[in-house]
Amino acid sequence: MIARTWRGWAPAATANDYQRHYETEVAEHLRDLPGFRGARLLRRTEGEEVEFTSITFFTDLDAVRGFAGDSYEEARVEEAGRRALSRWDDRVQHAEVAVAL
Repeated sequence: MIARTWRGWAPAATANDYQRHYETEVAEHLRDLPGFRGARLLRRTEGEEVEFTSITFFTDLDAVRGFAGDSYEEARVEEAGRRALSRWDDRVQHAEVAVAL
């Protein structure tokens, strides 16, 4: 299994907007993908800013490519996400899941 990890930051005023976007639009899109195995959105407040870490799980890199295309290491941030976030990682990290409890 592959874990795809990405971070984005939002001002406190729009952090709930990003979380809502992830819970609805992003989740709906992911659930329809072959090879998708789950997701987690982590949230951490840092002063006036909220850091989000998205971890999505896929069966393999072919499934990741089905979501992100051939340039799968480039971040995909939809317009609603761009409106809520102030900045984000341009690159996504991928790692094999070594242990799942």
